[in-house]
Amino acid sequence: MKDYRELKRMYRTIQEDPFPPRIELAFVNEGERYTLIYEKVSWTIEGEDRGLRYGENPDQPAAMYRLVNGAVSLGSVEVFADGAWLSSDVELLQSGKHPGKINITDVDSALHILRYLQERPCCVIVKHNNPSGVAVADSLAEAYTKAYFADRIAAFGGAVVLNRAVDRQTAEEIARTYCEVVAAPDYEGEALDLLKTRKNLRIMRISRMENLREFAFRRYIDFTSLLDGGLILQASFASSVRTAEDFFPAVAEHQGVRYEIERKPTEKELEDMLFGWFVETGVTSNSVIYVKDGVTVGIGTGEQDRVGVAMIARDKAYVKMADRLCWQRFGVSWYELDDETKRREIWEEVEEARGGLEGAIMVSDAFFPFRDGVDVGIREGITGVVQPGGSLRDHEVIQACNEAGVTMVFTGQRCFRH
Repeated sequence: MKDYRELKRMYRTIQEDPFPPRIELAFVNEGERYTLIYEKVSWTIEGEDRGLRYGENPDQPAAMYRLVNGAVSLGSVEVFADGAWLSSDVELLQSGKHPGKINITDVDSALHILRYLQERPCCVIVKHNNPSGVAVADSLAEAYTKAYFADRIAAFGGAVVLNRAVDRQTAEEIARTYCEVVAAPDYEGEALDLLKTRKNLRIMRISRMENLREFAFRRYIDFTSLLDGGLILQASFASSVRTAEDFFPAVAEHQGVRYEIERKPTEKELEDMLFGWFVETGVTSNSVIYVKDGVTVGIGTGEQDRVGVAMIARDKAYVKMADRLCWQRFGVSWYELDDETKRREIWEEVEEARGGLEGAIMVSDAFFPFRDGVDVGIREGITGVVQPGGSLRDHEVIQACNEAGVTMVFTGQRCFRH
């Protein structure tokens, strides 16, 4: 039997790294050979130069590599070692301990969303490769606060990634909470010193994040390893929707009858539709999310059926709103509040506001196979829907929206993320 003290030690132990310092990957096509060269990444912390602490779990050795040389063109995918690194070139301003694989991949997941949201200050908080909260605002501190309270509980121990240099006010807000990672293009004035008061916080600077727009619609080669050592390669996802003008009104035909969405989106709805679609591209499928006023309200991730994940996102919106009110008023979580009168009052307020879903936009990463999925959102008072379209029953979904006065747009593109 293991000593119980070993359980804590395993999270502080750096796994021995068996991986080579350099990897060369050759693509051979009709006599032509293209080679990509990767070099292992490491950091010097307290005099010890090492790479990743461990992989997804403490007993999994891991290494991270950055592409340093070579060029490959495979159809629409062009890979160039131009030094425009992001996640593979983080600068550790404070670490406490060497980062693990999950720290890096959580930051990278946030960047997949942030690359589309560069026009305004934005914060993405990620936990286990999925956003717990995303928000845009007029200031970085406001964006962080809104993203944090979108799901305060899930944000605990997450990665906070911001698209602007962190100022003092934002640093003060972050330092009041517990997160494992903060990543940003830079840190202003006293902001870094404030964050360093959290001794084990991994503070990362990704200076090239200021050029994140360049990655918005750029593809790369995505590798998936199989159990038997095989590989699946694919071109990475890039959104075909770049502006609200790329959406098109929901239209379908069934048995010779044409069905069209009756109400066009307002400008405000289009803003949330675009924001919601960009966030949805970074959520594990099957997924449905709700957004309102540039903030995520409910995020449903990784489910097998669409109506089920629509309900999960709805239920999360209710509970997260209850927790937010409870924390702001009484300083305890919804799960810790033991005053039944206060609990009843808060829940009545949440129900009256429909969990904050009234007036929200519902976003789906794939088409709705039946109308039951959109009906979940319609019952909560959503005003708009974003989805790829292409279902045999699109006409039923259009009918459901028209009956409720809900607008809907198609993207013409699915954004599954596995």
